[in-house]
This record gives sequence, structure tokens and C-alpha cells, in this order.
Amino acid sequence: MKLSLGFSPCPNDTFIFDALVNKKIDTEGLDFEVFLEDVQTLNEWAIAGKLDISKISYGVLPQLLENYCVLSSGGALGKGAGPLLISKKQYSPEEGEIEKKSVAVPGKNTTANLLFSLAYPKAMNKKFMIFSEIENAVLKGEVDYGVIIHENRFTYRAKGLHKVIDLGDYWEHQTGLPIPLGGIVAKKAIDKSIRSKINRLIRQSVEYAFKHYPTITGYVQQHAQEMSEAVMRQHIDLYVNDFSIDLGQEGRNAIDKLLSVYQSMYPEQLVFSEIYSE
Repeated sequence: MKLSLGFSPCPNDTFIFDALVNKKIDTEGLDFEVFLEDVQTLNEWAIAGKLDISKISYGVLPQLLENYCVLSSGGALGKGAGPLLISKKQYSPEEGEIEKKSVAVPGKNTTANLLFSLAYPKAMNKKFMIFSEIENAVLKGEVDYGVIIHENRFTYRAKGLHKVIDLGDYWEHQTGLPIPLGGIVAKKAIDKSIRSKINRLIRQSVEYAFKHYPTITGYVQQHAQEMSEAVMRQHIDLYVNDFSIDLGQEGRNAIDKLLSVYQSMYPEQLVFSEIYSE
């Protein structure tokens, strides 16, 4: 059986899926057609129902639950791993100032946008762009602030940019839960027994990767050629953890909380009850 599978070329995703897609583990008769795309593209594809299995931002999950459910393995939840709001100048903005300024955000349907909106609900002048373009947009003065994710957390200081607030810290202080960044969803139309198998294989793939860590495989390097191995490891260490092996109850609580925040912001949109595959 062949299934379409999408994830990003970021080291945390290639680390998680390497063993699965390169058949370093027994895939139990399943084959995968792999699509590597940035997370905003994956989110848009998921809204359109394009792939069988996909990495997505949890921020877009409410729009997917009619057709997709969350798998318990392969995701990114964590503490101290959230998006950062950055600026060109080092200062503490006055209350209400940020809401009046332009802010670059890495995609509309992203967890980063939802976390930023939780902290700054009145901010309306958002400019949505690919995450890798945001640092330069702030440096060039195209926007006043930027919300950065992924490897940009490790590079913004070297470019002379400054942190205004850690949006992940804000979430953690408000909720006491890990930050639900990204997860793996599978189509509800796929037989439940097959979804269980997919989930099991992703878990085995993560466990295989951890067993051979800190070795950085050629597959991870191939898709992150602009990064040093040290930055690749920072990326993996920050985003791949026990929640990537299994969400557990704490992980599910975090996702449920994010969904409730979304519903409070968009009360006209329904959140479906069947969230998890099992």
C-alpha cells in the first residue's frame, strides 16, 4: 500500500522520518511517496486534503479535523521551544505599541500566528511570509517586528536582531503546558488499523533515530546544507523529545488547550470532537 507523506526539510523532521522513508526499519508492507515542503505549504495542502499523512502546524488543526486526525508520534511539543518576537532595536515596547506596528508572521495557519495572537490579540497589521524571509524583512525595515521559528531561533542574534518576547514562555506561563508546535495528521478515511500501523512505524522511526544519535545522517545533512552540524543538533535537541515518541496525556492536554484558545478567538468556527486517531 502506497501513501503520500509530507514533512519539512528541517532537521527535526528529517531526523524523525529518516528511518521510515529510507527503510531502515521494516515498514510492514507500506510504501511512502514523500513530499518535502515548508510548513506553510504543508498546512495549505492539508486544508485542501492533498496528502494522506502530513506534518502540520497545530495552529491549523481546527480547520483540518473534518478530514484528518492527530497521530500520537512524530510531533513537536516542548518547553522553551516556542516562537520569538524580534526587532531591529533593543528595547522594551510600551504597552499597546506592538499592536499598532507591522509584524511579519510565518504563515496564517501556523501555531506561531496563534501564539502571537494570544499574546497580542489586537495586532492587525500582520504580513505573512515564509519563515526564512522574516529576519531579513526586519533587518531591511520592511516590518517593525518579526515572529521567528525553527533555526532562526539560533541565528537572529548573530544578525544583530533582538528578542522582544518569547511567545512560548508566554504560553507556558499562561497554561502550564508544553507548547504544541507541530504534529502529524492522517486522513480519517484511512482504515483505523492502517493509521495505527503508520503511528507505530513513525514511533519506531523516532526511536531508531534516537538510538543512533548524536550521529547526523546523510539524509538530514542533505536537506540542511546551509547549517552546521552544531545547529542541526540544536534543532533536533529543541524539537525532538519524548512527546515526539508519544504525545501522552500532557501532550493531548496541550493540544486541547490550543484548540480551546482557537475556539475562543474564532467562536463561529466549530472544532470537531474526534481529534486523535486512537
